[in-house]
Amino acid sequence: MKVTGGHEGNLNGSLRAWVDEAGGPAVQTTLSPRRRPDFICFSHLRWHFVFQRPQHLMTRFARDHRLFFVEEPVGTDGLQPHLDVHDAGQGVTILVPRLPGGLSAAQAEGAQRSLLDRFVAEAGIVRPILWYYTPMSLAFSDHLEAGAVVYDCMDELSAFMGAPPELVERERQLLERADVVFTGGHSLFEAKREKHRNVHPFPSSVEVAHFARARSGVEEPSDQAAIPHPRLGFYGVLDERFDSGLLAELAAMRPDWQFVMIGPVVKIDPASLPQAPNIHYLGGKSYAELPAYLAGWDVALLLFALNESTRFISPTKTPEYLAAGRPVVSTPIRDVVRTYGEPGLVRIADTPERFAAAIEAALRDARNPGRWIEDVDGALADMSWDSTWARMKGLIECVI
Repeated sequence: MKVTGGHEGNLNGSLRAWVDEAGGPAVQTTLSPRRRPDFICFSHLRWHFVFQRPQHLMTRFARDHRLFFVEEPVGTDGLQPHLDVHDAGQGVTILVPRLPGGLSAAQAEGAQRSLLDRFVAEAGIVRPILWYYTPMSLAFSDHLEAGAVVYDCMDELSAFMGAPPELVERERQLLERADVVFTGGHSLFEAKREKHRNVHPFPSSVEVAHFARARSGVEEPSDQAAIPHPRLGFYGVLDERFDSGLLAELAAMRPDWQFVMIGPVVKIDPASLPQAPNIHYLGGKSYAELPAYLAGWDVALLLFALNESTRFISPTKTPEYLAAGRPVVSTPIRDVVRTYGEPGLVRIADTPERFAAAIEAALRDARNPGRWIEDVDGALADMSWDSTWARMKGLIECVI
């Protein structure tokens, strides 16, 4: 097995050292330290891509458990499969299978199974908690004896562009094996609750203090500083869920408004995104940088198309925008309407004309937040990632 990242040598010793050096206070748990099982998390999202739900939760679980985050495989120029092992910090170890080209699907699954088995044996992992973000990983891990199996269904992946046709069957198998299922929102909960006996909704949470920095004034990022006001901003992955048509119409209707788009372009042709003097694509930014950009926006936008890929989403950015004190305008995404639109925290609009009118109203809100900001703070008071993690931890301990 190949180990990278400066940790060649004694694998067990290295892994223990990484966890020991993570620091931070231990979290109280009903499990004794000797009985705390290791975590193996299987994810379709790479750890260093965008900091979101998996990272928020896994860094918290890593306070009490050795935690291994298994990414999807990447290619290698070598002739033999191998496993790259990286220390991600905060007690998290990343495992990346490296597979040579030309393997069939069955061969790729067999190679990943062998790499995982060898790692589990060498790391001394016994009856771990298996946490799945992607059912596709079940193909090479379904044989592992587990202390508990968790399916955190963050999105309806089968509706995403490029989803493998066998994903639906893999999810059916995972639902059969899982001890507990979490969903990324209430719409997903409604879709899954008839398929499993132990399903719990956990909509997007937020680190309020992190995003509240945008309210107190922070230094303007250099690539945004010269953009005039009013600024209307969006951050997130620009993919098939992004309503580029709506953005184009809004920019044409109001050339005096400046639209700031932050995030990587994935699965769509960058040339398909609308171009105009008042649309500014600033690329991806780190989680730490987001409050500084939000501080310079007058209104935050949720520019999601209404299609199969957005039917069940519960965008993490919604409470983040609100924690930053930004008025928000969204397309009628079901979970956003129910959780934030109906209580009056977010303005909802379903046509370009109504969206523009909602932005006008939100700009007035920004100048005189009044009672709105008090309602926002009240709604966010019990939406922390710490609270979500603690509730999930309790449900897992019931299973164990």
